[in-house]
Amino acid sequence: MALAKTPVQDNAYAAALALLERAPLIDGHNDLPYVIRLDAKAKGDVAAYDLTKVHPETDTDIPRMQAGKLAGQFFAAYVPPNHPKPAGFALAQIALMQNVLAKHPKVFRPGLSAADVEAAKAEGRIALFMTIENGSAIDNELDALDAYSALGVRLMTLCHNGTHDWCDSATDAPRHNGLSAFGKDVVRRMNRLGMIVDLAHVSPKVMHDALDVSNAPLVWSHSNAFTLCDHPRNVPDDVLDRVAGNNGIVMATFVPDFINQASRDWHRPAKDQYGKTPDGMDYKKAEAEIVAKSGPRPTATLAQYCDHLDYLAKRIGYDHIGIGSDFFGGTAPEGLEDNSTFPALIAELIRRGWSEENLEKLAGGNMLRVMRAVEAAAER
Repeated sequence: MALAKTPVQDNAYAAALALLERAPLIDGHNDLPYVIRLDAKAKGDVAAYDLTKVHPETDTDIPRMQAGKLAGQFFAAYVPPNHPKPAGFALAQIALMQNVLAKHPKVFRPGLSAADVEAAKAEGRIALFMTIENGSAIDNELDALDAYSALGVRLMTLCHNGTHDWCDSATDAPRHNGLSAFGKDVVRRMNRLGMIVDLAHVSPKVMHDALDVSNAPLVWSHSNAFTLCDHPRNVPDDVLDRVAGNNGIVMATFVPDFINQASRDWHRPAKDQYGKTPDGMDYKKAEAEIVAKSGPRPTATLAQYCDHLDYLAKRIGYDHIGIGSDFFGGTAPEGLEDNSTFPALIAELIRRGWSEENLEKLAGGNMLRVMRAVEAAAER
């Protein structure tokens, strides 16, 4: 991936930098641990990857995280669907994140609560929150959640692109009509542990089931508005209309196919009937065939991303939105190419007339409220 273009330097951009100097910025989802695991040279070795240097071929490293003014980052221990040893793979990714913390203590502090974001902001550091992306990592054992919590995991995405033993995915055939009875117990146990329940990737029925069961706010860590782009990973209006009642938060994501309908439609020939890339597909070959037939892939833009934020703000209120980049070393929208571009996002919203109060809520205030509420529910 190319480096981000030089942002427009105007009064709005200066105001955005000033706002992010005082208000904590939290990104709800980033797949850097998997990027490090897949890197041909590093192969999961944090020292070999060297986060202190800019990696122009991807999107996340320490210099650009600092330029982007991050105070809190949720990193994912992503577990591929149908992995033969999901728990072992999740633990390896957690160990990788712990290694990031150990090797860069002046940059990161462990993120275990909302207070850690505020402390990191005051210290000029970044609170690193460990998450699991794909509930198959618990291997159908509720007590595994307790172990992950003890290791410092503070959020779990219930599934990924595939339906598993207790949760239907948005991009796979349903097997449970939502959450199974065990799946509902997973939500309840996460509430008791103070672990955030993340509904990115789940089917709409799972979203409704979790809303019915949870006694703590829920999070969509990297999802957009289905009405503006009909990707099945996005949140439909009937679910959005329940978010405020739950006191939850939808964290809009930078994935082009979730932002721009034209990009979503362009990619359809390379996706299965559920909207995901089929197992075993030669994706580069499939994309080349689409280019030959339909021309270059349509881009997504910062402005189109902000259209989703505008829609969500009007539909569910400024108290219930946040930012979840889903940086994963892949294609990103024009203007949101890497971690250094968060000020450009805030600047665009300033130009659109967003108030300072609502910008501070979007940047991190809403997520901090959710985190405190989840912590309080666990204490109850």
